[in-house]
Amino acid sequence: MLSQTLVVARKEIIDHLREVRSLWASAAHLLMGPVIIALVLHSLKNAPHAKTVEVIGSMAAIFLLVSAFTGGMNVSMDMLAGERERRSLLPLLLNPVSRISVIMGKWLAIGIFAAAGVLLTFGAFAAVFRVAGIPLPPFSRALFALLPLAGLAAAVQLTISTYCRTAKEAQTYLSMLIFLPMGIAMFMVFLAPHPAPWILTLPIIGQQALLTGAPPSPVAPLLLLITIWCTALVLQYSASLLERDEIVYGH
Repeated sequence: MLSQTLVVARKEIIDHLREVRSLWASAAHLLMGPVIIALVLHSLKNAPHAKTVEVIGSMAAIFLLVSAFTGGMNVSMDMLAGERERRSLLPLLLNPVSRISVIMGKWLAIGIFAAAGVLLTFGAFAAVFRVAGIPLPPFSRALFALLPLAGLAAAVQLTISTYCRTAKEAQTYLSMLIFLPMGIAMFMVFLAPHPAPWILTLPIIGQQALLTGAPPSPVAPLLLLITIWCTALVLQYSASLLERDEIVYGH
């Protein structure tokens, strides 16, 4: 099963690395946040007030959280939805490869692009804050929680793509999915800055708290376990979809 998963993942990664325009589009989305923050910092020619720096750090945290969902979006919309549209999904499933291996391989490919998007955004923010002479917010310690979130985002995006019949339809729903982490992050920053400890175990909310400087709590390991558990559940459900005739043969 592991070898089949790696073969599927390798094929998907190679295929999507050839889509240069898609990669440039993803990079543009990922770098939008650092560019906005750079422009805001540039407009503050004098040393910004401490409160202003805190607000800018919160804005950067939102962009970094969203990057976990942006990095793999363009890849995921073409994986299963695009294959259904091109009528190439059924020939793929006729090969002696288990459904879970297909899902795991595609998820691994999306997850790698999503993790790369997180690292690219983090590197861009590090450069922006360094040029501005402002200490980088405590993003580095949140990376250990952001990367599992990128895996969960990849699983959700793959499941949505499995449901959709065309790549255009998948693009619509995946674009709407971006508003989920953005909305939650903005709510936590501006309306609920001090949540109860148990809330910090929930994916997205826990990662956002770490990004905005909340001290690591005893529930941080539980956050990682819950994120990984949710990812496994979503992947299992996505694999079960490939057992349905209406998914394989179309509606």
